[in-house]
Amino acid sequence: MTKINHSSVHRPGCRNSFKDTIVQQIRNNILFILVMVIGMHAGFAQDFQGKATYESKTQVNIDFGNRQIPEDRKKEIMERMKKANEKTFELSFNATESIYEEVEKLEQPGNSGPRRMRFGAMGSAGGDLYKNIKEEKYLIKNELFGKIFLIDDTLERLNWQLGSDTKQIGNYTAYKATAVKTVKRPNMQALFRGRRRDNDNADNKEKENNEPEFIEKEVVVEAWYTPEVPINHGPSEYWGLPGLILAVSDDVTTIICSKITLNPKDKIEIKAPKKGKKVTQAEYDEISREKMIEMRENFRNNRSGGGGRGGARF
Repeated sequence: MTKINHSSVHRPGCRNSFKDTIVQQIRNNILFILVMVIGMHAGFAQDFQGKATYESKTQVNIDFGNRQIPEDRKKEIMERMKKANEKTFELSFNATESIYEEVEKLEQPGNSGPRRMRFGAMGSAGGDLYKNIKEEKYLIKNELFGKIFLIDDTLERLNWQLGSDTKQIGNYTAYKATAVKTVKRPNMQALFRGRRRDNDNADNKEKENNEPEFIEKEVVVEAWYTPEVPINHGPSEYWGLPGLILAVSDDVTTIICSKITLNPKDKIEIKAPKKGKKVTQAEYDEISREKMIEMRENFRNNRSGGGGRGGARF
């Protein structure tokens, strides 16, 4: 008869000890994985960099008013203004900084093209735009009538509303976001509208002289961002979404990304512009306003004095 050795039977306490050991090993493995993921993410964020190319188009509508300008000339002016506002930009970025620069295009032989009027309103045709989202500041190097200014001010935080709509932009899935933004733009109608030659009176002159040099209004901004590029940057002055902004548009300008290069072999250097007289955005706006008044008077006086080629060039 076989005897049962009770000492060889597994006791409940032994089972619990074995189970506790397995649970502890699993916890250790999970903790190790979490530490590795967090470490990899921190290293990724610190070293992450890239470049994005954007195509920008801005609609321009000019009220020629009472000017005696042939229709073919008007068409030529509008076509030149349209081409002048079709631009290519490159956004270079790392985890916290970016710089947005225009890619200069070669002019066609025999075509000097329209003269650019840079009034430095944020997001308008201007110079190099540097953003530091960690410090929430921006710098714009801008040239105004031969003098270089360095606009130094605080980034605007838009109240982005994140939506559920998605679409494909290139190889990336983009998500929709909207915001309301106050913009200030040059009053081009007031700049190029001529004085009345007939029935001119003091009231008409006063009305023309009191026209604002800049128009301020609220517009809806629509942006498309991708979390697949995990940074808060975007083209022009836009930023603050949970992923790179691939496309953005307001009432007149549309910007869309055409190419992205991530973590290139050669390290990207983000250099903040330093050249120019340092001013705030408000100070620069006032300088621009004064120049607008000067341009408007010169243009009107030259055109009303015989219709020569003086004044502003298109």
